Amino acid sequence: MDLSKLKHQLIIDEGISLRIYPDTMGKLTIGIGRNLEDKGISLSEAHYLLDNDIHEAISDLERTYPWFELLNDVRQRVLVNMRFNMGMTRLSSFRLMLRAMANNEYKKASEEMLDSKWARQVGNRANRLAKIMETGLD
Repeated sequence: MDLSKLKHQLIIDEGISLRIYPDTMGKLTIGIGRNLEDKGISLSEAHYLLDNDIHEAISDLERTYPWFELLNDVRQRVLVNMRFNMGMTRLSSFRLMLRAMANNEYKKASEEMLDSKWARQVGNRANRLAKIMETGLD
């Protein structure tokens, strides 16, 4: 079977949507006819999406904050975790935390992390990440 012709035919018939939409039966769908309600995604697809999202977060941070690459691996992971969770726009609103990180003031950065709406929303995640930021240890 010619899979490229089949793919072309399915794209014509199903269309391509990079955002979730209700199909003709009202089922949440994405991509090229992927019924998220009945089929969902596989574990390997979830990991594929995660890998893409991690690389995007790292690229955003490297491009926006030149000092990001100077952080140790543990603190880089904290910032990537936060960027992953809240997006670049919301993360960039943590001006005092980011300034403290740029100046190697990790206790201050940790305090700023905890003094936020985000910390109240995510609870233990914020406490854990703030401790890691302060100590530089996992």
